[in-house]
Amino acid sequence: MKFLFDRDTRRRWFDVIMSGATLLCVALALLPLGSILFEALVRGAPALTPTFLTQSSLMGGIANAIQGTVILIGLTALVALPVGILTGIYLSEYGKHRLGGIVRLFVDVMTQTPSIVVGIFAYSFIFELSLLGFFPPPLVFSVISAVIALATIMIPIVARTSEEALRLVPTSAREAALALGIPRYRTILRVVLPSCASALVTGALLGIARVGGETAPLIMTAAWNNDFFNGLDQPIAALPTQVYRFAVGPSLAENRAAWGASLILVLLMLSISIASRAVIRLRAVRR
Repeated sequence: MKFLFDRDTRRRWFDVIMSGATLLCVALALLPLGSILFEALVRGAPALTPTFLTQSSLMGGIANAIQGTVILIGLTALVALPVGILTGIYLSEYGKHRLGGIVRLFVDVMTQTPSIVVGIFAYSFIFELSLLGFFPPPLVFSVISAVIALATIMIPIVARTSEEALRLVPTSAREAALALGIPRYRTILRVVLPSCASALVTGALLGIARVGGETAPLIMTAAWNNDFFNGLDQPIAALPTQVYRFAVGPSLAENRAAWGASLILVLLMLSISIASRAVIRLRAVRR
């Protein structure tokens, strides 16, 4: 009896209990995600027909919405990723003073700002500039307006995740490069950034996933277009707004199409994540 309750046995039982609790928490965390994926697959797969995927929304398809989503994500990433990563570099490497703290606070506040507020901001910003004569009035509902809104959401997320990723690099790595006479900017470019490339990609993917599913800012800025891409100064269709339009439709066919568009959106985000991870892993293997 004493053997069953000695110190070593208690430690083993405690390890087993904590391991089981950890696995249970992981299962509870994955349960909502698995439920969403399963529901989208079961309800959305029947709607995925060749016609649905190749025709525009004018004909009941989502081809133009897929094209619009890819364009919006690409342009937003082109604008937001450099700005967000450079902001993260500043906060991590140079923002040790009061100004850095102010910038960090501003970034944190922007991260928590509701997306509908960002949409109203982008709409009002373009609208006021159009009243002053800087932009033509049709630009209020356009690809440019939507990219401004989505980039405003994405930049703070990328900035904060980039800062945390850069802080994971040991200080000794920076000191070793500086001791060899390498300038600080080259140390950041050649030593620090490659050391946390995987974490930077994770932050970029978080930002892309956030803006890829946003609906409220697009309603306020991108409006709607039943046709394919017509230019940066024209409204554009997107999968989130397409899902919304189908979901509030009165017919069961539209509701089923909403699940199909949702499934395509999930698969698109998953494809971007897998492709980015594959590129990072391939570069690591080559090195």
